[in-house]
Amino acid sequence: MAAIILDGRRIKAFEALQTIGGSAGKDKAYLDALWEVLSLDQQLFSEFVYYLENRCFFDGIRQNGYGLTDLYFYLMRRYEVSHDVGKNLSDCDKESLVLDSFQMMAEMKKDPAPDFYKRSGIIFSYLFVEKRC
Repeated sequence: MAAIILDGRRIKAFEALQTIGGSAGKDKAYLDALWEVLSLDQQLFSEFVYYLENRCFFDGIRQNGYGLTDLYFYLMRRYEVSHDVGKNLSDCDKESLVLDSFQMMAEMKKDPAPDFYKRSGIIFSYLFVEKRC
């Protein structure tokens, strides 16, 4: 009889994703799609586990020079602009932005062509004076 070996990190990551996603108001379809991406992409999964353990990004993944921290700050800035606020307010759900950062990185890895950035409306140049590589 073959033994089934489960990685305990996967179970904990799945439970944490459900908890964070639920508190962030994400629907089941969003969480299922994000879990599928995380479970298939070992780099992204490792980044997610690191985030869960440390509550910060490791930033080991770079796509066209941008990491998860860059995406997080891009999303934060977009939130500020769309809500007409000039600073990081407490009503912004930071955990939701974290999940959106992972989702955005997955999309960027899936379609690394520069055209992706135009279609998505991603313009980083105004956000960062110095691009980290």
